[in-house]
Amino acid sequence: MNLLPKSKEEFSQKDYWNEFFKKRGNEAFEWYGEYNELSLHLHKYIRKPDSVLIVGCGNSSLGKDLFDLGYRNITNIDISDVVIRQLLSQIGNRENLKYLQMDALNMTFDNEQFSVILDKGTLDALMPDDSEETIEKIKKYFDEISRVLKIGGRYICISLLQEHILQFLLKYFPLNNFMFRIVRCFEAEIKAADNGQNPIPVFIVVCTKFKTLTQKVLEINLGPTDKMQRCNSDNDVISQITNAQNAAFICSSLKRTSIADKNEVVFDLFEQGSVKPRFTVYVVDIPPQRNFSQYAAFIVPEGREVEWLFSTPNGRKKLVEVTKHNRLSIITLHRDQKYESFEAIQTELTDVVCNLAPSNLRNKMVAFLSLGSDVGHRIVRYKGHSDLSGDFVIEDVITENNEKYRRLFYMSSQLVIQSEAKLRIIKSRKGIMKETVDLVHLTCRHHVYMSIATYLACNNKTKANVTVIGLGGGGLCSFLHKFLPKINICGVDVDKDMLKVAVDWFNFKEDDKLKAEIQDGLVYIREMAKNGKTLDALLFDVDSKNHAIGMSCPPQQFMTKETLKNVVKIVDDEGIFVVNVVLRDNQLRPGVLVNLKNHFKNVFSYKLQEDLNEIFICSNGSIETDKLKDASYELNSFFKKHGLIENGVDTDKFLHSLVAQSVFI
Repeated sequence: MNLLPKSKEEFSQKDYWNEFFKKRGNEAFEWYGEYNELSLHLHKYIRKPDSVLIVGCGNSSLGKDLFDLGYRNITNIDISDVVIRQLLSQIGNRENLKYLQMDALNMTFDNEQFSVILDKGTLDALMPDDSEETIEKIKKYFDEISRVLKIGGRYICISLLQEHILQFLLKYFPLNNFMFRIVRCFEAEIKAADNGQNPIPVFIVVCTKFKTLTQKVLEINLGPTDKMQRCNSDNDVISQITNAQNAAFICSSLKRTSIADKNEVVFDLFEQGSVKPRFTVYVVDIPPQRNFSQYAAFIVPEGREVEWLFSTPNGRKKLVEVTKHNRLSIITLHRDQKYESFEAIQTELTDVVCNLAPSNLRNKMVAFLSLGSDVGHRIVRYKGHSDLSGDFVIEDVITENNEKYRRLFYMSSQLVIQSEAKLRIIKSRKGIMKETVDLVHLTCRHHVYMSIATYLACNNKTKANVTVIGLGGGGLCSFLHKFLPKINICGVDVDKDMLKVAVDWFNFKEDDKLKAEIQDGLVYIREMAKNGKTLDALLFDVDSKNHAIGMSCPPQQFMTKETLKNVVKIVDDEGIFVVNVVLRDNQLRPGVLVNLKNHFKNVFSYKLQEDLNEIFICSNGSIETDKLKDASYELNSFFKKHGLIENGVDTDKFLHSLVAQSVFI
């Protein structure tokens, strides 16, 4: 039987409602939840002595429920004479419970007769759109509400708060001396979900009438607690309601469908009243595997969210497979937030995690996974600001095996490590244990392959000169200084604040062989070429700071024809040019290759498996694979000498990949 309208406009038509109630008979139809789900909120705003008017009551049992609980001064009105006759026939011994056939837009009550006006879905039915005709009708409705409501009285509206409805509520009531408050009714949503329905957010709007209000009062509570948040503007209210509705839509969609053939779903979770996210949730599906569990949540320990497994779509897909689940909600924690324990986080996230589960989940107890029972350790060592790079933070993070790393982040791209160094404990000459940066440990794998190319360019030369464009924390320059102590190294960076960071926090120390120069890298290259100066190796390890573009490293202006012509002059026929390329759009790769091949006879590349980095080694002289092999062996010997075998290179794999890439090019 079709009981719902074919078009939403019918909601505001009297004939529709008469036909509706004839079809439905005496069975109550409860819009947006029954009394039990609404009672917790209604009892806060309705007192037993109040004179209560329920507008557009339909055949809801709400009036009878309130009456039976001792609310004796209740009047129900509805435009449908059919439903009023039905309700009067069911009134029983509730002699003082009133049911009247009346148009809410043209009520016959006295001015200021009621202390509470209760609207359960009536506004939503009357306002299917924001056409001029509808707006005129709703203004008349609100004028009537304002007229019959006492000073200090409350208009309580239970609504789904479509945007055009919310906008008009905000436009009318705060400007007519009403305090405006919105509360989310989670109980109604939970009941809908338990009944197998899609849980649409239900809101209770409470407008309290004052004789005069000196300022607009907007309050909102979208959390499960009683904590109210004061909002600064109408747009603030609309934004928060819209976010809640969008999140509910996401959860509802994820319950019904798999996204294994689509991109992952990502959203942030905020504490009420906060503008900073507390958690980020990635929902990832893989094609169903029969021997895998259906669903779980994975909490990423603090400071680990930047690792490949957690920070990239491919890494997160891999995590789902490794944990043997068909769906995983991967949750990362944010800096500047306090997390008490794994158990506390689990309690905080249980409702959200359950709402993201597939509807056919057999085991309703969702498992929480992690790398251990600890939420991780993130120690903020320094916060600063750079005129060029913006706000930045330096953190120490403890990873597995109790290893400690220092990391530099720009706040504009918080999931991208700008510089990283491993920390180690040493004993000073006075016997004092001291924490310091380990300059011979390369934490960035692409630096390993850039170092091999540098060795190739500088080996057997009595006086070799190398420039690295992009100093950052100085990690690559400091390592090269240890690995190749006889060569002259210059680190160039446009940001003077980063040099101070490198010195103060990453143990970068200048001497006669290691220098830093604060200059725009493009200007440096242009002047070197103009003055006829040459280098044995020129390395580009410079970031664009914009990680939303297709090629974030190096900035596009470093790969123009003009810049590459200058690079060719600087490295001459015997030198080597090495560039770290980070592509988020692989369609750009052929253009990068063609551009390099137009300037260099030999172009080799090596793509890191678990990162976006690809190292290009270019020269107009010969690049012999045997010499690359020797360079690889030398680097491995250096790592072995310092007890860092894990930093080494799989030489055969590296050379095979290089040869394969050069043939492809």
